[in-house]
Amino acid sequence: MQPQLYPDDKAKVAFIISRLEGKALRWAEPLWTQHHPAVTSLSSFLEHFREVFGTPAGDSSIGERLCRLRQGALTVSDFALQFRTLASASGWNEQALITTYRQGLNPSIRLHLAAYEDSIGLEKFIQLSIRVATRMQLCLEEHQDQLLPPAAPRRSEHVRCPEPADEPMDLEHSDVATIERQRERQRRLAQNRCLYCGRLGHFIAECPTRPARSVVSALLLVLNIKKPLSIVVNLTVSDLCISARALLDSGSAGNFISGALCRQLRLKLTATQKAYQIHAVTGRTLQTVHHLVGPLSLQVGALHCEELHLLVLENATTDIILGRPWLELHDPVLSWKTGEILKWGEHCFGACFPNLPAPSPPQVHHLPAQATSVESPPEACPPDIPACYSHFRDVFCPRKASKLPPHRPWDCAIDLIPGEPVPKGRIYSLSIPEEKAMEEYIQEALTQGYIRPSTSPAASSFFFVAKKDGGLRPCIDYRALNQITVKFRYPLPLVPTALERLRGATIFTKLDLRSAYNLIRIREGDEWKTAFVTPTGHYEYLVMPYGLANAPSVFQDFMHTVLREFLHKCALVYIDDILIYSRSLAEHRQHVREVLQRLREYQLFLKAEKCAFHQSSVHFLGYILDRSGVRMDERKVAAVRDWPPPTTIKELQRFLGFANFYRRFIRGYSSITSPLTSLLRNKPKSLAWNPAASQAFDTLKTAFTTAPLLVHPNPELPFIVEVDASTTGLSPAEANYDIGNRELLAIKLALEEWRHWLEGAKHPFVVLTDHKNLEYLRAAKRLNPRQARWALFFTRFHFTISYRPGPKNVKADALSRLHGQEEPSEEPEPILPEKLFVSPIS
Repeated sequence: MQPQLYPDDKAKVAFIISRLEGKALRWAEPLWTQHHPAVTSLSSFLEHFREVFGTPAGDSSIGERLCRLRQGALTVSDFALQFRTLASASGWNEQALITTYRQGLNPSIRLHLAAYEDSIGLEKFIQLSIRVATRMQLCLEEHQDQLLPPAAPRRSEHVRCPEPADEPMDLEHSDVATIERQRERQRRLAQNRCLYCGRLGHFIAECPTRPARSVVSALLLVLNIKKPLSIVVNLTVSDLCISARALLDSGSAGNFISGALCRQLRLKLTATQKAYQIHAVTGRTLQTVHHLVGPLSLQVGALHCEELHLLVLENATTDIILGRPWLELHDPVLSWKTGEILKWGEHCFGACFPNLPAPSPPQVHHLPAQATSVESPPEACPPDIPACYSHFRDVFCPRKASKLPPHRPWDCAIDLIPGEPVPKGRIYSLSIPEEKAMEEYIQEALTQGYIRPSTSPAASSFFFVAKKDGGLRPCIDYRALNQITVKFRYPLPLVPTALERLRGATIFTKLDLRSAYNLIRIREGDEWKTAFVTPTGHYEYLVMPYGLANAPSVFQDFMHTVLREFLHKCALVYIDDILIYSRSLAEHRQHVREVLQRLREYQLFLKAEKCAFHQSSVHFLGYILDRSGVRMDERKVAAVRDWPPPTTIKELQRFLGFANFYRRFIRGYSSITSPLTSLLRNKPKSLAWNPAASQAFDTLKTAFTTAPLLVHPNPELPFIVEVDASTTGLSPAEANYDIGNRELLAIKLALEEWRHWLEGAKHPFVVLTDHKNLEYLRAAKRLNPRQARWALFFTRFHFTISYRPGPKNVKADALSRLHGQEEPSEEPEPILPEKLFVSPIS
């Protein structure tokens, strides 16, 4: 500074004005150009400056002014300038200032900032708000054709709605020329003005002078709602992004999309497993839903994006209805006054905001004359979960898994056979350890909301069974209830057939659901049927307990619906066990993410300690799976190897039941076990153990220890079927067939057994037989009725019959003659007379 250069106050004021910028410069320039008296006196100029931009020290109204400060018609930059001026003299901590600054912004800016935490600091948060406002303006420019109507009428890309009144920028209904319309639009965009009224400080979506368009929920027909709570969302379908109106309806039991919008977007409809009735609040049935669509990409604001399925609701007067399942999953914090989303739930971080960090540790926000708020910290990611899935830590959260699940279309229904009496079980006496375990179980289940006190006329017995680790497992005796329950016959997967689809897989992940059955609610009104009695009370379940007859089928139906698009492609589901398989690690990671995302959408939770990720070999449903094929579990093999000879009928039945699980690995299993099963015929009262049974018992144990690896079938290669006739296992009538018909029957039975691989095979397969006449079966001119029926069955397959002499047909021949059980039979005449053959095929 050189004081001699500023001889008087006016020169000093001129220097100060030259150093100003922004709003301060815009305030001072008119004073200088209009020769205001303040510019001739330094003290007067500074006094005026403090009146406008400063705040007297110790002013008690600073806090009130900060709380009342609103952006309104100001730009975000100007609003931030005023806020910084007051904040510098407030003495508030940074968290309180950020919260107050967020509340002062316009609703559209707050909606886009809802995904960000307050821990980033005030200055960064202000800069972020300025960038968001700039990006919103750029988005308006990109979608300017949607904001302003075109010069010529065209078919709308949105759901039809009542035509609004003419708007100031609705130039289609004015006499302004097209060039003037474009010029005015460009001017408003360049100056960040509203495209509706032309003023500064807000965008067209929040223009206070623009009349709102009313939307009425189809599920609230009996209510007169003038302004339902709805938000604007973006739907992406086949790279086409459109805007739609979504109604937030906590009274809706599902998420819906209007049938008109589905037809307009040509969405593919998928039939639901069963029809769902939509009821009004009066109980009147409005309509029935038969279809769903999805997954659709739905975006709220600039960052919140997800994929979800929607039920198709005909005659809906709003595009989309986001019901209670959506609200519970995302847990948004809403402003009921403005209808905006202030903050998203913990689930959304990492799921809907994949590039944002999870919420920070608890922060206490200190606000003058306002209550403080404390946020719960997020769950830590279990150590056994790979880092690439850390953003799915909520799926492994035990705390969330213990909450009462919502009612869903897959609730467990218990329909009773009409006229049957309800079960009435008795109370069992419990030991002291059992009483203590019962009290702990009842208290925990009551706290979680899984059970409640009951006044039901039904009552099943409650008791405990011992676990392998010495603990006690609570059990409810639902046998009487199951006998009068109408059965739900949803099929469980055929495990051997399902495992055949793992061909080519090299990497596996196994997932185990936590409290699987407890993730399903009992159908509302059926809870009383699950009632059970204990020495201390009478209770009933709100969730599906173990022991119900329909529980496995209900849960399998639910899991198949949840993971339907992944079945037979990259996932296998058997009740609560999930196996994900892939050919490469990169592909596998994508498959696991998709499955975890789907589990998160349906609020299903996993037990991290029982999950195994990225395994080259995995134990699943009693088998060991790897890239080579399927093997028996070594632990089960060791159990068979060390099994002592049975001494009672029950012990023999238990051994055969255990061994029967692996019968596919033992060649000639039924023949080997024949001496053992013969001991169980005619329901004997005692076990008559004999040398033949002892030899069969030892042979079976040896076969288990030398069982081969079962390789997955490869449909890219031609199959070879080897057959040989045998009288073992045939009916008396079939055992009397001549040798030719028995050989032909062997081919028929083999094709029936392996139909799912042979019918429609990519390559013709070969059937090897030691009966030469069968080579000419298709050339025969006349067949008897039985052969004609079988020939019609053979037309479903593409194969050739090839002759191989008996000495070379060792494998099939050995199977038909194990232990010399087959009696030698006289050879009848060939199946086809010689005169029916035209000529041999060489």
